[in-house]
Order: sequence, then structure tokens, then C-alpha cells
Amino acid sequence: MIDKIKELISEAESFKAQSKDEVEAFRIKYLGKKGLLNDFFAEFKNVANDQKKEFGQTINKLKKTAEDKVNALKAELESTEEVKGIYGDLSRPGGEPVQIGARHPISIVKNQIIDIFSRIGFNVSEGPEIEDDWHNFTALNLPEYHPARDMQDTFFIQTDPDILLRTHTSSVQVRYMENNTPPIRTISPGRVYRNEAISARSHCFFHQLEGLYIDKDVSFADLKQTLQHFTSEMFGKSEIRLRPSYFPFTEPSAEIDVYWGGLETETDYKITKGTGWLEIGGCGMVDPNVLENCKIDSTEYSGFAFGVGIDRIAMLLHQIGDIRLLSENDVRFLEQFKSAL
Repeated sequence: MIDKIKELISEAESFKAQSKDEVEAFRIKYLGKKGLLNDFFAEFKNVANDQKKEFGQTINKLKKTAEDKVNALKAELESTEEVKGIYGDLSRPGGEPVQIGARHPISIVKNQIIDIFSRIGFNVSEGPEIEDDWHNFTALNLPEYHPARDMQDTFFIQTDPDILLRTHTSSVQVRYMENNTPPIRTISPGRVYRNEAISARSHCFFHQLEGLYIDKDVSFADLKQTLQHFTSEMFGKSEIRLRPSYFPFTEPSAEIDVYWGGLETETDYKITKGTGWLEIGGCGMVDPNVLENCKIDSTEYSGFAFGVGIDRIAMLLHQIGDIRLLSENDVRFLEQFKSAL
């Protein structure tokens, strides 16, 4: 009897299985209620006393061998199934092709602008969308009660009037100047918020990209040349004009117009309102007060800043007639931009 059990131990140790069904059949044969082990335990009472110890030890060894084999085979098969699951059944026929997503038009235009300026040495800086009064207004030459604050209808946090949703990414420029020394050459893309009525041409949130260049002997001519390079690369049009304007953080300040031309078509006529010129942003020389607020010596350094609306440029380049389409996440609208990936 003991020799028979030893043969079964060897058989169990060498057993191999290709499926869970084979493992289960092995388990039932050895460990089931009507399995071999139960038969041997039932026979234990008929074994001679001088053989009981060896008989019991051999039965226990068979039981442990069978249990270990079952557990090992199960783990091996499960591991094989997991690896196979990564790719699925490679023998299956091909189904419907996986749909490719489309990059959002805002991301497309933002990346194009970043690429243009990165080629002339500008890095990218980012900052929080929830800002404090100092970085959004005061450091930018807009002290408390300054009338120019009314130019931007602001979303303030009611529990703390010093905290607000940023109205421009100029706040990022302030943070960058506070933590970096000239020369500075950076662009700051991001989402901004203003309490404006929502319509086809305006929204309570939109996207800006602002640029900042500070170094010794920076002039207005440097600003114009930079803008001409940008409009040439972005629109294929390099003729620009700078109209005098007012911004609290730049002096002198100007609006940026690019010559669009093309008054022959109704679309271009609407884009430029019949003038041939299209306004794309604002710019100017950084006010010395802003430099001093950021601990930069205005007697040694000068600089220029500019800002463009990413949404407006996206609408212009892709002929989008309603700004609300940019935030409604309509898949039918977004699928049109697959070719721009």
C-alpha cells in the first residue's frame, strides 16, 4: 500500500496540464470527496500498528504534493491568460478600425504659436488660474481703485475679495519676473476669465497668449520686428500696423493690426469690416513701474510685452463663426480637425 502511495506521489509531481479543466480533474482525482486520499485515510484503520506512522506520513506527503501541484498549475495558467489578454486573441478577424481622436482647434493654434516663438528663443511659462490681486492687478501698475480696473469685468471670490479668476495671463509674467532675472524671453499661454455676456463673438472664458522680452537696450523696433515675424509665420502676412492705445502696464501702448486684404470676397470683407486690416492683439513697452514692482532695475533694463487671443486666431484660421463651438465639445465639430493632427 505504501509503495502504491509513493507511485502516486511521483505521478503527481510530474503531472502537467494545458487547461483549467485538466487541473480540476487532477484535483478531484486526488483531493475530491471520493478521491484517492479519502480512500487511503479510510484504509488507515486497517494498517498494522507498526506501519501506521510511515503510512500516515506518506499519505500527508501525497496530500501536500497534490495541493502544491494544483496551486502551481492554477497560477501558471492565470499568468499565461493575463499576458495573452494584453493583445487579445490574435487569431480573431479584424473588426471595426479604432477611431482616431482629433486635437482641439485651440490646442492646434496654441501649439503653432508656441512653435513660432520657441524658434526665436522664447520659453513657455505657466501660472495659476486662481490669482491674487497683487499679481493680476497691483503689480501691473493697477493699484486699488485705479479706473482702468473697470476695463476688465472680474470674477472675484466672494469669501475673499483679494482672490479672483485671472483676467489675463500677464499675471504669469509677473510671477516669472519675480523668480527670474533678465534677460527674460517668455510666452504665457492660458485660459482667462471675464464677466462678459456670452454670444457668438465673446465668452466668459477664453484663451490668451502673452509674450514678454526684457533685456538691456530693448526698443520698440525690436517689438515691431518680433510681431512682423509672428504674423508672417502664422498668417503668411507680414504687413502690420501699430495703432496708439492704452494699457496700464505698457507705455507706449498699441493695438496690433495685420493687413488681411482680400476685400474681393464677402468672407474677407466681414473679417476686416471692409478696411482690409484685422486687429489681433495689443502690445507695448513694459512700464518702468511694473519692472520695479518685480524687483528689476528699470534704469538698466527695458522690455516689451504683447498679447494675442488664441480663440480669435483659431476662429480666423479655421473659419469658425461662433466662439461657443470651442467649448461645447460637440464631436461633430471636433472631428473636422483630424487632418490638423
